[in-house]
Amino acid sequence: MRLPYAPSTPPPDAAADTADIYARIAARRNPRPLIPLDLSLLHSPPVADGWNSFMGAIRSRTIVDSGILELAVCRVAVLNHAVYEWNAHAPLALKGGVKAEELQAARTLPSTTEGDLAQLESSALTPQQRAVLRYTDQMTRSITVQDEVFAQLQTVGFNDREIVELTTGIAGYNCVSRFLVALDVGENNGREMKSVDELVAALQ
Repeated sequence: MRLPYAPSTPPPDAAADTADIYARIAARRNPRPLIPLDLSLLHSPPVADGWNSFMGAIRSRTIVDSGILELAVCRVAVLNHAVYEWNAHAPLALKGGVKAEELQAARTLPSTTEGDLAQLESSALTPQQRAVLRYTDQMTRSITVQDEVFAQLQTVGFNDREIVELTTGIAGYNCVSRFLVALDVGENNGREMKSVDELVAALQ
């Protein structure tokens, strides 16, 4: 990493509320220990606390299908070359019900912002997954989302709350990927993303 990691427990000279911030982050990670992302953010405990609250809400208090959300996160990772993010979330996509061939499509399809949709339409992705992929591509690459692409989310069955949650998830994990890559959190920038076959084998 481009910075040293913060200590895994509050420093003795830390501000009074820092221990509470560490405890809140640890509670969300439980039973796992703090991860490299946490130990990067904890150089600024108030930022780490806000991040933990925001991402915690996306991860544990939303109703949008977890497989769909993780597929979008994985697509963000691919578009932004965020190896850490892919390796962390691709297994969660598989656990959330995304099939191996669908995850592979999210990894290998060219960005749909270039306008060629033939490969997307002939891919293993479901109509709902295709709509999410196009939405993720436009939010991540072109920022502006075309009316047709937004409308397709409604056509394939997402309600208003799910669209807000999907949008905040994509936006949030764009933020995550940019932080991870800029600081090389976890020392992953020079590595290859794990293959889908490798991820499937690890879950068996």
